[in-house]
Amino acid sequence: MPSDVVIDGARCLERIRRLYSIWRNNEGDDAAASDNDALHSADAIVIIRGQKEDDFAYSKSAAMQTWLFGYEMHDVLVVFCQDAVIIFAGSKKINYLKQIESEHNNKENAPRNFNFITRKDNDEKNFDEIIEQIKQSHQGKTLGIFSKDKMEGPFCEQWENCLSQHSFTRVDISSSIGYLLAVKDNEELGLIRKACEITGKLYSKHLKDQIINIVDSERKVKHSKLSEGLESALSDEKYVSSNDANYVEMCYPAIVQSGGNYNLKFSASVDKNPLHYGGSSIVCAFGTRYKSYCSNLVRTLLVNPSEQMKKTYSFLLECEELIIRELKDDVPLCDVYKTVREKVEKEQPDLVNKMTSNLGTALGIEFRESTIAITSKCTARAKKGMTFQVSIGFSALDNIDGKDEQSKIYALFIGDTVVVNENEPCSILTSSKKDINHIAIILKDDGTQDGDVDETPPIVPRRAAAEKNRTDPNVPEESRQEYQKMLLRRLNERAEVRLTSQGDKVSSEKARKVNNSYKSEGQLPQDPDIQDLKLYMDKRYETLILPINGTPTPFHISTIKNVSLAVEGEYIYLRINFFHPGGIGKQADTIDKENVYIKELTYRASNEKKDDVVPASNNLSHVHKLILEIQKKYKDQELERKQMEGVVKQDALALNPSKTNPKLKDLFIRPSLANKKINGTLEAHTNGFRYTSVRGDKIDILYSNVAHAFYQPCDNEMIVLIHFHLKHAIVFGKRKQTDVQFYTEVGELTTDLGKHRNMHDKDDILAEQAERDLRNKLKGAFQSFIDKVTQQKNFPFEFEIPFRPLGFHGTPHRSMVLILPTTSCVVQLTEWPPFVVVLDEVELVHFERVHFQLKNFDMVFIMKDYTKKTQAIQAIPMAELDPIKNWLNSCDICYTEGPQSLNWAKIMKTITDDLSGFFAQGGWTFLESDSSTEGGGGHDEDSDVEEDDYDPDEDDSEEEGSESEYSGEEDDDEDFAEDDSDSNESDNLGSDEESGKSWSELEEEARKADAEKLEYDSDNGGRNKKKGASASKKRSPVQSKKRPAHSPPPTNSKKKKR
Repeated sequence: MPSDVVIDGARCLERIRRLYSIWRNNEGDDAAASDNDALHSADAIVIIRGQKEDDFAYSKSAAMQTWLFGYEMHDVLVVFCQDAVIIFAGSKKINYLKQIESEHNNKENAPRNFNFITRKDNDEKNFDEIIEQIKQSHQGKTLGIFSKDKMEGPFCEQWENCLSQHSFTRVDISSSIGYLLAVKDNEELGLIRKACEITGKLYSKHLKDQIINIVDSERKVKHSKLSEGLESALSDEKYVSSNDANYVEMCYPAIVQSGGNYNLKFSASVDKNPLHYGGSSIVCAFGTRYKSYCSNLVRTLLVNPSEQMKKTYSFLLECEELIIRELKDDVPLCDVYKTVREKVEKEQPDLVNKMTSNLGTALGIEFRESTIAITSKCTARAKKGMTFQVSIGFSALDNIDGKDEQSKIYALFIGDTVVVNENEPCSILTSSKKDINHIAIILKDDGTQDGDVDETPPIVPRRAAAEKNRTDPNVPEESRQEYQKMLLRRLNERAEVRLTSQGDKVSSEKARKVNNSYKSEGQLPQDPDIQDLKLYMDKRYETLILPINGTPTPFHISTIKNVSLAVEGEYIYLRINFFHPGGIGKQADTIDKENVYIKELTYRASNEKKDDVVPASNNLSHVHKLILEIQKKYKDQELERKQMEGVVKQDALALNPSKTNPKLKDLFIRPSLANKKINGTLEAHTNGFRYTSVRGDKIDILYSNVAHAFYQPCDNEMIVLIHFHLKHAIVFGKRKQTDVQFYTEVGELTTDLGKHRNMHDKDDILAEQAERDLRNKLKGAFQSFIDKVTQQKNFPFEFEIPFRPLGFHGTPHRSMVLILPTTSCVVQLTEWPPFVVVLDEVELVHFERVHFQLKNFDMVFIMKDYTKKTQAIQAIPMAELDPIKNWLNSCDICYTEGPQSLNWAKIMKTITDDLSGFFAQGGWTFLESDSSTEGGGGHDEDSDVEEDDYDPDEDDSEEEGSESEYSGEEDDDEDFAEDDSDSNESDNLGSDEESGKSWSELEEEARKADAEKLEYDSDNGGRNKKKGASASKKRSPVQSKKRPAHSPPPTNSKKKKR
């Protein structure tokens, strides 16, 4: 035994008392629940363990030693007599076991003394002494033993020889002891939970990923190889920490079965056949032991499952859920089996003979307790605190859609480790997900059409999917355009039904808050200034009372636009401007235009002082000061109210007092809580996260308020982060936030380039190695935190990891960053502020400035809620256009493109003002018509845009150098387009009236117009001569061209300066 062994004497003594309590029949419930007649008839209980076995095997003797002492010991004899416990072992073991005696006292159900006997050269004499003490216990005739345990080695043989010389009756007490060990205390449940956590991590992060990669790469790997690889993963710190590695082992050799050969028993041996994934099932079963306590997990992966396979699997899940619901305290196990079998007979009678006969067994120190099993004949009752490995399966199932002999037969098998509760269903300890979305592997053939793909989200190997979506040569431009036309047609139909059903407005515009100064005349202040018809400011009601035609008239402060005070000679003028229809600003736009409004009022008062009487102008000065003060206060209140819009009061965070909560330390938060960075700790509780900074700030994020969660590793990044995009904003730092991020740095964000560096410098090499180690450590810590959090019961969301192969550079805010798609979003999380667009909320994507002469283009996201502002990513390299199109096409997102930058604020306002008219005119097809001209008529479209500014006389003007690069390039194209053919020239002329005129006629008209302009300028003194000449030059035939009806909406494109 190792030198650091410490035996918990108090725990050992307490469990000995439990053994004596059942032996003496003091626990009536246990006696009724299990057949303890053999135990009650025993006069003494003998537990003996011989030499160490070559092969590991479960035994009751080893389980009892582990349960009592915490360790397995060899060549040890323990005898429980009526009044004493006899322990016979070597001197070292006796020294350890004597720790029990220090905790001993004469409590009820406890032996009176412990008799420790040390082994010497002659064991026979000591054996005879022990036998004499056995004869004095009760009647001294019957021994309780474990008849199935092997007794190997000279120590056990010598004990057997001594017993054979006496006429003892032997009874097997295995079932009674098994029932005793089946009920776990809190310490044992903690060890089993730890074992289940390791098992779930090995399956989710190792075995499942291995199988998916094998299927993706179509490699041939034997079942035995996968089983051995799983066992070797126990020493990997990714799955088992270095502190726990010495205490973890496999419960049994991992089972991996596929290809029609299935044996749904845990004693099945692993064959050497290669993994088969041609439309069949892959059964995986294994369990780990942590500090001798077992766990078990069974999962089935389906490759290209048929509809019948999915239905059968869903039915299997229902059966397992029924077992978990029925398995409660004091319920006979045979009744649980009967309930499940009745369900199968009623709903799927053809599966009755294919169902496993054993639906689970008690689990603990031993992997299976055969006397406590969910079978048709077991009458034992479940008890609170018992742990079971629940498993159910159907074998020899026919797959009609199987492509080969191996895939025509399949099996389904699932299982979990559960703990029995008192008045509620069992709690599942192995939380690895097993619904159809997480176990179905869908392999898409090259000829698979998008419309034929099942709606069920399958497991798709991310690497292959990402690379294929990015540069898929099998997607021709023609088929992509046809598919986009279909998506656009479907988009218009759905949008029209969705939006027009709500009325002509997408959503009723927010009504401007109407502030009533007073509800009745009685609330009007009775101040002398009001009676004297002076201006009066009521601070309580934020109202200005003005005398108008001898009547005091109240105006709320929100109706006042601005005020000004001016002194002219002997008088002071107070001018008050009000908000009114036709004014500038959002408030003016929301005013009801059917009422009568005052635009402005001006009051004059003398500032002369006569006979010590206060000047009348003092009233104006005082009111002016009060108006500015109240106006500032009101604006601050309105600003605070707007900031709080969208903030929903959250439920209280349910704190979990356990010290084992998932936790990440030394994290920074964005947005920051102060001017400088403050680190803190992020901890997961029952219904949410809590971040606690070092200075005591607490920020709670409930699971129910998280719309999307992202985990971005530190691969090719200088930070590793967890980001939450919230459904409703929360308030901290005096502002509302919908995006909260927790991160830590993995290296120096800045590097001193002036420092002399040598590639062989030992310090630099050590620093790089330290940074690599830190990256791996942080990735492991964050991944472990996420795994623990997602394994919680009923955890509502998953963490999305951005796909770097699909990334592209762009400028969503101020700087150029890497935009990364995820499963459901497009994000940029490294720099602040973040950029998060939820793809489910996107109606349409439009590409702007798509022109073969430009190096960059812009990408605009139009939301399904037309009242929301569009999101844009600017300056995307033109080389990324096709990969982005392929990705959007694979996501069934409609996109359009055009050469211009559009004014989306005006466009969306025009659309929302008349939705019916917008869809009656074709909806979003105006973008499609604009983009369709890019390939063939793109030059003509550009010419139309720039023709208004074209002047051949100014080609060599001084302002030529100030023209933009883009406009110069477009001018060259215009010249080429105009010189192309005469027919194009006639098409590019203006209105229908001028379409038939020749160039000479047009030049004559222009000359006459110039002459008229010169005469006008001369009549007016030549003041506008230069201006008039410039204007006459611009009055060309092309300038008179009318905008066609199909022209695009207003644009933000800059005109050339002339």
